[in-house]
Amino acid sequence: MDNRLRVLRAERGWSQAELGGRVGVSRQAVNAIETGKHDPSLPLAFKIARLFELPIEQIFLDSQGAGK
Repeated sequence: MDNRLRVLRAERGWSQAELGGRVGVSRQAVNAIETGKHDPSLPLAFKIARLFELPIEQIFLDSQGAGK
């Protein structure tokens, strides 16, 4: 799953550790999500979306969707 998490985090000047603290996961978990090594659980995806005040679809992109 592709995502815009790194860009959104950078726009706010947050470190991976700071973002992790805000959503209740480790810095390593944030790194794994940003690099596509791990997909977030649905509850975590909702927490992240609420934090950034964006719909989940604007953060997490289905890389296996139409045309891919």
